[in-house]
Amino acid sequence: MATTSEFDAELDTSGLYCPEPIMLMHNKVRDMSPGHVLKVIATDPATTRDIPKFCNFLGHELLNQEESGDTYFYFIRLG
Repeated sequence: MATTSEFDAELDTSGLYCPEPIMLMHNKVRDMSPGHVLKVIATDPATTRDIPKFCNFLGHELLNQEESGDTYFYFIRLG
């Protein structure tokens, strides 16, 4: 499963489809501080495109992106 074990918050968007995972991420990062790591769990294949764009656009660092079956894991350090 996920190899990055240290994170400050987790957001499970399983079962949700675009644009809901990104909208929930926007809300979650508002409550976090720069440098914190957010773990995102998703089942929407569109997140493989949307989450890297989200990070690039908002200045966050995508530390790790993994796939296990139909589930995607992202580890994002907030900028």
